[in-house]
Amino acid sequence: MSTAAPRTTGQDRLWSVDEHLEDILAAVRPLEPIELQLPDAQGCVLVEDVMVPVSLPPFDNSSMDGYAVRVADVAGASEEYPAALEVVGDVAAGQADLLHVGPGQAARIMTGAPLPPGAEAVVPVEWTDGGLGEGPVHGMRARSLAPEQSSGRVRVYRSAEARAHVRAKGSDVRAGDRALEAGTVLGPPQIALLAAIGRGTARVRPRPRVVVLSTGSELVQPGEELRSGQIYDSNSFALTAAARDAGAIAYRVGAVADDAETLRSTIDDQLVRADLVVTTGGVSVGAYDVVKEALSHFGDEDEPGSGIDFRKLAMQPGKPQGFGSIGPDHTPLLALPGNPVSSYVSFELFVRPAIRALMGLEDVHRPTTRAKLVTDKALTSPRGRRQFLRATCAEGTVRPVGGAGSHLVAALAHADSLIVVPEDVESVEPGTEVEVVLLG
Repeated sequence: MSTAAPRTTGQDRLWSVDEHLEDILAAVRPLEPIELQLPDAQGCVLVEDVMVPVSLPPFDNSSMDGYAVRVADVAGASEEYPAALEVVGDVAAGQADLLHVGPGQAARIMTGAPLPPGAEAVVPVEWTDGGLGEGPVHGMRARSLAPEQSSGRVRVYRSAEARAHVRAKGSDVRAGDRALEAGTVLGPPQIALLAAIGRGTARVRPRPRVVVLSTGSELVQPGEELRSGQIYDSNSFALTAAARDAGAIAYRVGAVADDAETLRSTIDDQLVRADLVVTTGGVSVGAYDVVKEALSHFGDEDEPGSGIDFRKLAMQPGKPQGFGSIGPDHTPLLALPGNPVSSYVSFELFVRPAIRALMGLEDVHRPTTRAKLVTDKALTSPRGRRQFLRATCAEGTVRPVGGAGSHLVAALAHADSLIVVPEDVESVEPGTEVEVVLLG
């Protein structure tokens, strides 16, 4: 949730990228923890350490299909002089009543089955004749697991050391160990570990619910027919995908026409399922910049601190931005420019960190690196603005992709990084080491 502190207007000054981001992160608070079933906890952040209640594995068990034996009974065994043992029965995975292996005896055992009392090691079936008396076999012979049908003798052609092919109790984790630390993001391996130690739920911060909507009467949904003056709505699809990539549960709303009352009503309807609202388009100084018109006075007199502050940032692309909170729960809202590249770059710089902060993650930023610029000519950048250029980065070098135009979405599709040109730099020569934000 965002704080309810009074907001100061940013329309009369130029904000830096860092100032705008700091303002956003200062207002966004991690979501309250909840208990979720494991399938629903994927992608969420643990809020407490998880201790191991039972050792893994919980008992000594076989890592091979073979025979459970006593070490002394197979000492010196070879193909020329095999050890002949009496098979007293079968031990299958999940079996509770275990056989006892005494001197001169063996138990046929399956992978994962408990090591029976008296046995000290497991010899793989490939080291035996499988009870067939015809030399080494290549796999376990199919037969009933009923003890009365699995008796007989087996020849063992190799010796085994104590604990050979035995997974020891607690060899993975022991009871009382810390399984996972608070702050861990639950991916498939972490979900597997929780299930393996018997945890069916986890206490986590939920994935933020992000509502994405684009504005513009010229926007048409993909698959529909384009008429004169119309373009397809790509921003809402791009930002919804980006929100999901950041870890959110994202909802895409169809493009809203340039009507302030319709936009206000649409946003108000979406607040019931939103922890964060993202709009794209309508934040510049044009006559039809509906987002500014609709949201500049969205604050409620009964809700101190609500409202949206529209700003100009010292960056390219993405100069016009909006940020604030709306509704009774002070739901954070970020208003992004409508040009596709400006919109996506703004998402990476401001919305993604906000989503990660809502999740309770400590590191909310994309990784950065330094790389040598590879280009045919010097890059130019407007003085006083921090420029972000689409690029591909590999093996310590970075190459610009496409031009600087904020409408060039095709170039964006081939980029995996952003070159950062500082505010006080107007030209970057080929071979210069530059800062790079990695998007992949």
